[in-house]
Amino acid sequence: MPPSPIVPRPLLIATVTATAAGSLLLAPHSATADRHPPVREGAYAADGRHPAAKNPASAATRALAASVTDLSSDKRGYPREQVLTPEPANPADKSLKLGLTPYYGIAPKLNALQRLGDRVSVEITGASAGGHRLYLVTVTAPETVRQTRAQERMRELIENAPQAAAKDRAVKKDYKTPVFFNNNIHGNEWEGTDASLKLIERLATAKDATTTDLLAHNRLYFNITANPDGRIAGTRANAGGFDLNRDFITASQPEVRAMRQIAIDKQPAVMLDLHGYVNGTLIEPTTPPHGENYEYDLFLKNTYANALGMEAAVNGLGHTPAKDGVEPVQIPFRDQQEGWDDWPPIFTPQYEAFHGTVAAHTVEIPLAVNNEEYDTLPVAELRRRSAINVDVAGAAIRATLDYVQQHRTSLIADQIEVFRRGATGAAQVPVSSKTVPGVPGIGPEDVYTTEFPRAYVIPAGGTQRSATAAARLVDHLIANDVRVTRATHDFRLAGRSYPKGSYVVDLHQPKRGLANVLLADGRDISGKVSVMYDISGWSLGRLWGATVEPVTGASSLSGVPVRAVRAAAHVGYVAPRGDLRLRLDTPQEIASLNSLLSQGVSIRQAADGSAIVPGAARAEAAALARTYDVAFDATTVRGTTALHRTRVAAAVTPGELFALREMGFEVTPVSAGVLNAGFDWSTVDVLFVSSGLDHADLNASARAALDGFLARRGLVGRGAAGAALNAAAGLLAVKPVEGNGDANGVVRVVNSAGSPVTGGAPDHSFVYAPVWFTDLGPGVHVEQAYATGNPLVAGHWRPLADGTGGPTAAGGQAAVVSGPHAVLFGTEPLFRDHPKGEFPQLGRALLTVSQVSGS
Repeated sequence: MPPSPIVPRPLLIATVTATAAGSLLLAPHSATADRHPPVREGAYAADGRHPAAKNPASAATRALAASVTDLSSDKRGYPREQVLTPEPANPADKSLKLGLTPYYGIAPKLNALQRLGDRVSVEITGASAGGHRLYLVTVTAPETVRQTRAQERMRELIENAPQAAAKDRAVKKDYKTPVFFNNNIHGNEWEGTDASLKLIERLATAKDATTTDLLAHNRLYFNITANPDGRIAGTRANAGGFDLNRDFITASQPEVRAMRQIAIDKQPAVMLDLHGYVNGTLIEPTTPPHGENYEYDLFLKNTYANALGMEAAVNGLGHTPAKDGVEPVQIPFRDQQEGWDDWPPIFTPQYEAFHGTVAAHTVEIPLAVNNEEYDTLPVAELRRRSAINVDVAGAAIRATLDYVQQHRTSLIADQIEVFRRGATGAAQVPVSSKTVPGVPGIGPEDVYTTEFPRAYVIPAGGTQRSATAAARLVDHLIANDVRVTRATHDFRLAGRSYPKGSYVVDLHQPKRGLANVLLADGRDISGKVSVMYDISGWSLGRLWGATVEPVTGASSLSGVPVRAVRAAAHVGYVAPRGDLRLRLDTPQEIASLNSLLSQGVSIRQAADGSAIVPGAARAEAAALARTYDVAFDATTVRGTTALHRTRVAAAVTPGELFALREMGFEVTPVSAGVLNAGFDWSTVDVLFVSSGLDHADLNASARAALDGFLARRGLVGRGAAGAALNAAAGLLAVKPVEGNGDANGVVRVVNSAGSPVTGGAPDHSFVYAPVWFTDLGPGVHVEQAYATGNPLVAGHWRPLADGTGGPTAAGGQAAVVSGPHAVLFGTEPLFRDHPKGEFPQLGRALLTVSQVSGS
């Protein structure tokens, strides 16, 4: 379970650097004119590079944002020291049992490390979902402000003018290779943190020539703990219940947004993401399929070579199966066939590759100390295992530093080549024994490339499904460092006309891979491999609710009148007269409606599902238009059904709970245990179930109370669990059919015209373990169906061994059904805060069930 709520505190990052000239400066703090004395925590204010989202923020959040370090700033040299306020001691910290550093012990250690010399800096990058500081440590030789500015100019040259950077002598001679070590992203995989702290201490004081040279030519960045909530609580997820290593497409969690900014501002050429536990140690590169949008030839070349070095270092520690229970290292690309792929950009190393990281690894250290082992093994055994794990993680880090030292020039050259290919629209280079010499076993199963469109257009005007959704998507692209422009006049491109105000994403840009991986449909890879490690389709171009059009028939965009933008134009407004119409096509619009209802505004629902707001509430609407960037149009429609505040009892996943709250619903989490303990059903208006609530697990009293509530009010169910509860309660007469439980991806759907649930919804949806409905009884309506034939657009969906459960079996079948007291979803519209454009379907279903059954 996540830890109890904690008062928000900022996150920290520490850095180690060397001078641009290559010398190691050892002068005391007061002797360097450009140095700054230590300051109190939080004294560095952000400079506006991290603008607040268009969602409301609490005063605590705003105060925290003001104290977060601007990681891109070149106004200070190195070191960047500050005195960190200690955390209160917490004897419940799960790290203690393992003999590892508890979270509250990190700040004192970082204070001590900064006092050891002038190589160690600590910065705060944000706060976790539970309010704990995130620390970035930088280790490098000292730099004056002028030297730091020179480093930043070279970094920008590498990204923005890669052809010039490739010829620049200063880049080759003086640029410090950025190297990033990410620790503890899964909270109950602890030891990377302790290995990094040990190494930082050694680097802070070592006087040998190798260390001096290392820090003179490199900046080493350590995210000390990416998930302090989980570290404290002993959970994989953060306090919000999210697996952070699945969140890099949407960056819904603050910890991931902090890591994203590190990737953008520091531009690592090499990175390690330290995990556990796989015996023997598992070191990327992975099995097929390989991400088709990044430059895999450069990635494989460096990642495989570095993996060999880490393998030698880890095996060289002398741990053996007989002596320690430690198996030899495995490199999946070499040692496995499939099942541990790098296809989706949801994992840290795969996301980092789109920011120019040419050697990126997930490293799974060997000996399990979490979950069942944590609860059952003796403390002495747990500490023995943890000590070995720290040893292994340290060996992997040190081997990576050796690789960086030996290949610093070629690593930067390869990073420059990544950006050059993007900026010039150069073709990808398929991997082979010729293009990636030195990597054995490359076969056709490893070849994944894509055809990049020339651009994407996010149109303005009448062809845009939702201006609010489009603005949110544009802001998300920009937050990911994708370059977006906006048309200053009407224009034609590839035979189509677009109005002024349309957004254009030119794919001739350094990070074209990231732009394409976010916006493209993706690929159906069901026939390529039999099993995938995680999701296989994720298109934000299809799933975020905005109209996005690829442009493939243009060789040049030189005639398109555009200017670069740093944020989407605001689209929120309120008509000056009359009653108002609020569409319910985005999460922001659902949140605006729920806010109005909570303020006691009388609202009615129109036949098309939109909300009719009285003109008397114009001031309230204006405030929400500013907050959520939504539009309130003038209307003469009166509306039919009265809408009321909707209070939701929810037995759902953490991602679904997060989405419900984003849409402004009042949510009370429930489970079989909560209901068996006695639950006051008068406090809620509708029940939403997708997991954790089985009718058979209820005692007689709880079952009777639940059945009575469902007969009076109603149910929104998702997936097999929701369908099972519907059957047990006897609400809708349908037969649920479960598809392959491993299936997931983007599917085509057909929405029922005029449906209060899916009317006007996007024609694509997302599935994970898809369900469809047959044998529909009286009073059951089909709100949405899977498209006929094979509805899968992108992802992995195979039939089961007996031939059932495949996508063609779902084709044409009901995906969402409704009746007087229930709506059932076979799709997954709230998956991991992922398919934003599908959220309103679930929100409208909750409103529909609660209003109709409660009338």
